[in-house]
Amino acid sequence: MKRILTIFPLLLAAFVVASQDSTKIKFTYGQERVNEKEIRLIITAHVTDPGIALYGLQTPQNKDVFSSVVFDTAAKAYLKDSVTEKGKPVQQTDAVLNAPVSFFRDSVKWVQLVTLGKGDSVVVKGATTYMYKLGDAFASFEEPFKFYVKNAETETAVAVETSGSGANKSLLWIFLTAFAGGLLALLTPCVYSMIPITVSFFTKRSKTKTEGIRNALFYSLSIIIIFTLLGFFITVIFGPDALNKLATNWIANLIFFLVFLLFGISFLGAFEIALPSSWGTRADSKANTQSLLGIFFMALTLVVVSFSCTGPIIGNLLVLASKGSRMGPLVGMFGFSLALALPFALFAFFPSKLNMLGKAGGWLNAVKVTLGFLELALALKFLSNADLTQNWRLLDREIFIVLWVVIFFLLGLYLLGKLKFKHDDELPKNDFGLPHLSVTRLFFAIASFSVTVYLVPGLWGAPLKGLSAFLPPMGTQDFNADDLPSGFDLKGMGRENGTVKDTAHYTEGLPAPVKYVAVMKKHEPDVVINNGLVTYFDYQEALEVARKVKKPLMLDFTGVNCINCRLMEGQVWSDPAVMQRLKNDFVIASLFTDVHNGVDIPVGEQYYSKSLGKQVETLGEKNSDLQVSRYGSLVQPLYFFLDKDEQPLAAEGYPYIPSVSKFVAHLDRVVAEYRKRNP
Repeated sequence: MKRILTIFPLLLAAFVVASQDSTKIKFTYGQERVNEKEIRLIITAHVTDPGIALYGLQTPQNKDVFSSVVFDTAAKAYLKDSVTEKGKPVQQTDAVLNAPVSFFRDSVKWVQLVTLGKGDSVVVKGATTYMYKLGDAFASFEEPFKFYVKNAETETAVAVETSGSGANKSLLWIFLTAFAGGLLALLTPCVYSMIPITVSFFTKRSKTKTEGIRNALFYSLSIIIIFTLLGFFITVIFGPDALNKLATNWIANLIFFLVFLLFGISFLGAFEIALPSSWGTRADSKANTQSLLGIFFMALTLVVVSFSCTGPIIGNLLVLASKGSRMGPLVGMFGFSLALALPFALFAFFPSKLNMLGKAGGWLNAVKVTLGFLELALALKFLSNADLTQNWRLLDREIFIVLWVVIFFLLGLYLLGKLKFKHDDELPKNDFGLPHLSVTRLFFAIASFSVTVYLVPGLWGAPLKGLSAFLPPMGTQDFNADDLPSGFDLKGMGRENGTVKDTAHYTEGLPAPVKYVAVMKKHEPDVVINNGLVTYFDYQEALEVARKVKKPLMLDFTGVNCINCRLMEGQVWSDPAVMQRLKNDFVIASLFTDVHNGVDIPVGEQYYSKSLGKQVETLGEKNSDLQVSRYGSLVQPLYFFLDKDEQPLAAEGYPYIPSVSKFVAHLDRVVAEYRKRNP
């Protein structure tokens, strides 16, 4: 009692001073399999300040000040023995407490052995209460944790990973897998959209075969260097979502918009993009540094822009990098970037030949003008990304569609020879001396007019599934034909059996969402609005509804500017078999990871995220932290399915696989597992 009365005022005063900073101790989590049934759960506390003394578990030396690891009651049935401590403790007598203490200056591991039965898959929750001393001040904090633990027979992944899970796979396997992922990334919309710009760039830059080969090699090397080093170090320093946030950041998207707009206007013939003549003279004396810097900039643009589409492939490497494993993601990102760069290098080996062909006729200028129109259309996509993020409402869906209609209509007229720009030649003459249209230009004109005609119904709210991934969401459209009175009929414009659909209809039996609806409703995908599907924007709200209606919870990790998410929704969700299951069998939480401005979470719910390495203040950051810390990933789209106890109903999440049959089969397995657990 005397000791307690002595140290209590000291501790109370110290906590008032020191408890404002819980970042002095960083935690990482891991699992090690002992055998088929036993797994070690490892909590590692890292001391970030050399002046800190982190107290260990309670021992005879630590009677008054100590740390502890406490597990929830539900998990105790799986625990074997007690928590053990591994580290290099320092033993000394504390001058303030006048008692022997044991503490750590660098790091300590607390290990708990877990035993599982055959086929078990459990969630082990708890909290670490840790105490440290800095100077004469004491501080105490509580750090919650959650492990997803699976029996060896069903284990395919763990939600909480460290570098150990990456180390289990050979570097060669990581390289080959990432290399294959890089080849697949070439098929994503964002990478494809950069190929025309690459062509035009090298067409303008390369005048000889030697220069073309040099530029191509430097361009490819720049891609590899940027992906491998820049992506890796940004992830380590700023967290796993840094590059993804950069690709969806409104300032970055405005810069991309201006860059594409500038190139588009230039290719239409308004001006030539060139550095000042004095720079050119200086560049000549420095072995064409100007050209190399331009090539490096184009490579950097490709790297950053492509992250919004290639996230499902590269995201896991970024998460591994943020968890402390450096060699694995470094090799993986090198393999990914190498595969991504090779086709660009091969494709860019021919700019000199294109230049030679361009001198023989005016077709090359027609190619540049066509690229100019396409770049104007792509520029609007980047402006739309910034507009959606900042909620400016400058490019609502119908305005965006109108601009695209005009651009593709004018492109069609140009290809037919009805419009002329500064550097255009006359159409070639036929056998009778009359200007004629080539078959190639005719087919491109047909394609351009087809896009125009396809877009027009979107002005009245048609879903436009083929292009919905590139358009602003339906929630931003002010006019929708479905909102007309029932007597006003537009055949085919979202009607069913000649009647107007009730767009206010929600999935039967589910209450309307409440949290964040005012700011997030406009971001709902077209497929959600057109089918009356209920989606919630807050994890906890959706979980409570799922428990109430006794349905599995589907976590839809998505993004406002996620093109692959829109493709998945348009190609898979919209299928009647899938939509029927989503509406009847699930409660869906659409967790947007890229909404920040104007979507703050309440101050009382804000917290520091170890996974992201920063204070979580916005809904996007909260959802990103949930995905990284609990599911070990930061890719979109990604779908996880939980029961009422928040335990996974499938061994792993469902990624971007645009296959109706596979998604239906996955949904059916999830529902069967849920009913098995809840007969």
